[in-house]
Amino acid sequence: MSENADPVVLALESSCDETAAAVVRGTHVVSSVVSTQIEVHRQFGGVVPELASRHHLGAVSAVTEQAIARADMSLADIDALAVTEGPGLSGALLVAVQMGRGLAFATGKPLYGVHHMEGHLWSAFLGDADLDATPFAPHVALLVSGGHTELVEVRAHGHYRVLGATRDDAAGEAYDKVAKLLGLGYPGGPIIDALAAEGDPAAHAFPRAMMKQPGFEFSFAGLKTAVLVHVEKHGPPDSRKALADVCASFQAAVSEVLVVKAARAIERTGLRRLNIVGGVAANSGLRAAAQARGDRDGFSVRVPPLRYCGDNAAMIGAAAAARVAAGLDPSVDVYTNLPIDDPRVVFA
Repeated sequence: MSENADPVVLALESSCDETAAAVVRGTHVVSSVVSTQIEVHRQFGGVVPELASRHHLGAVSAVTEQAIARADMSLADIDALAVTEGPGLSGALLVAVQMGRGLAFATGKPLYGVHHMEGHLWSAFLGDADLDATPFAPHVALLVSGGHTELVEVRAHGHYRVLGATRDDAAGEAYDKVAKLLGLGYPGGPIIDALAAEGDPAAHAFPRAMMKQPGFEFSFAGLKTAVLVHVEKHGPPDSRKALADVCASFQAAVSEVLVVKAARAIERTGLRRLNIVGGVAANSGLRAAAQARGDRDGFSVRVPPLRYCGDNAAMIGAAAAARVAAGLDPSVDVYTNLPIDDPRVVFA
């Protein structure tokens, strides 16, 4: 790698139910391969950790080979290796970590462990053959996924401060649980989002927990319970219109809380950019609500393209490339839970 060239990184991701590999040059995605396990876990209504680990084992070699082949490269062209080291399911994480360790031993390439949510931060800056990469800029990040909902102040690469997080269910988790109690299947987010587009968001007055309280913390367990109580009281929705109204009202409640808290973080920090990242960033209702608030209050909103909202290895590679460029020493560990502003992650 020349002194001024962006590092080329081969990255692996297996923290939950997606087995992914990618080759990136800085924040430019050269190739990205994702093998999903949705059909494996759909019958159970959620991710079964043992099954996830087993399917990662069967897929990791193939997706790695595909990512290298699609990049038209060989391992000799790679400057560094990267893996998601956490947070995530321990058995699932170990698959990519051990694959990365094996590749590092065989090639002599440095191996970087990346915090999964730091990867999501970098998803907003990715570019590829169809999309120009965006230079890094200070921002407030709304990290929303099946396992995480938090607001993070991002002043620089490696400078992360958690402003607030959920006290119970993450937003994506609430979507999955509400979809399950409505009999909609798994994963719940895309199904509810599609139905919400047909419904009336004002049909039901579901609660907006903690929205009027100062600070940046969230709670979605009560909202989930409110939907359950509604169904128990009125019975399951008896028409597509009734179902769409419940979904639209639920989604409006989630989106409003997220956007109000994010706008509050923008005002508190003085930053004028909001990046929404994570699986729930694909939600059309949240995207529209955030953009409307940004237009009203004068801050910019950026959301990754759909292909980079969910778990993928390209975002892990971009985060690792930034660490290579910053001259950080490579290290890898495995942890199921670690905040993004832990000293292991921050360095600025």
